[in-house]
Amino acid sequence: MKIKALPVAIAMTTALSASLLVVSSFDNQAQAQENFRWKMVTSWPKNFPGVGQGPERLSQLVEEMSDGRLTIEVFGAGQLVPGFEVFDAVSDGTAELGHSASYYWKGKAPAAQFFAAVPFGMNAQEMNAWLSYGGGIELWNELYDDFGVDVLVAGASGVQMGGWYNKEINSVDDLNGLKMRMPGLGGEVMSRMGVAIVNMPGGEIFTSLQSGAIDATEWIGPYNDLAFGLHQAADYYYYPGWHEPTVMFEAIVNEEALAELPADLQAILRSAISDINQSVLDEYTARNNDALETLVNEHEVELRRIPDDVLAQAREHSADVVAELAESSELATRIYESYKAFQDKVVDYHAISEQAYYNARNPDGDTTQ
Repeated sequence: MKIKALPVAIAMTTALSASLLVVSSFDNQAQAQENFRWKMVTSWPKNFPGVGQGPERLSQLVEEMSDGRLTIEVFGAGQLVPGFEVFDAVSDGTAELGHSASYYWKGKAPAAQFFAAVPFGMNAQEMNAWLSYGGGIELWNELYDDFGVDVLVAGASGVQMGGWYNKEINSVDDLNGLKMRMPGLGGEVMSRMGVAIVNMPGGEIFTSLQSGAIDATEWIGPYNDLAFGLHQAADYYYYPGWHEPTVMFEAIVNEEALAELPADLQAILRSAISDINQSVLDEYTARNNDALETLVNEHEVELRRIPDDVLAQAREHSADVVAELAESSELATRIYESYKAFQDKVVDYHAISEQAYYNARNPDGDTTQ
């Protein structure tokens, strides 16, 4: 009897296994077809050129690539939360996604400034290389572990301008007592040169400069500065942007929300963020010179080079500021050591590649060639 019952038992076991597979398949299909609605908060005015349009492109890409299974509503600074509260909003789950710059969170994680902009540090090309192939992004995520967010690099400004001033700067003495909007490590350097640093989101810059609440400001570069109309509030436009050889923008993602997404939607999100990382930088490269020509030729802005003594003192103070930040914690030390080691190597190669090519292209120092 036992022998006769064995085929029946095997058949029943097989049928049960098959049914479980079907149920599992249905569960997977149901998860794959589930729709997700996310909110994305940013530190920028809604649809602002370059940095503000990157999040909009991200939203469009994700919706198209996911066939509508993941949609992201983008909020500009102040629409859902203030621009300087983006990190907290993503950390506490008010929004699933944020787009900003990490030096705004120096009060929470001082070493985050290494991932935004380091005075006289690496440019966008070099930063992307460090983040992707030098261990930078892993250190960035380690820094944010305690806040319940993941981070991906999501755009870059390229080398910025040195700032707008309502008076000529001919020496370090001319900086003394100025009130200036400049975030991050660059702001700390300027404070050691006698400048009173004022922090504010981008949307407040124009009225503050026009009203005299500040005497000078840096923002990003000609493309964005023209859009803000900063030429209507200050006459003198200085270069180079020693304080921000680039700003790397960040996409911060709530860890719990990310874990709820199926694997394919997670991959789509990461791919779309990678796309805007390049496209934002490309847009700035394409638009900045046209905007600069408009500022100089149509609006008669005075384009000036920062005096050598100012640059020399800024370089000296920058070394101190960066060294002090590196000593602020064990993780900050590791981040700085990784950053510095990568910069030393890439600078050596760029000396005989990028920089040598620029010198060969412009042998007389004519930047118009």
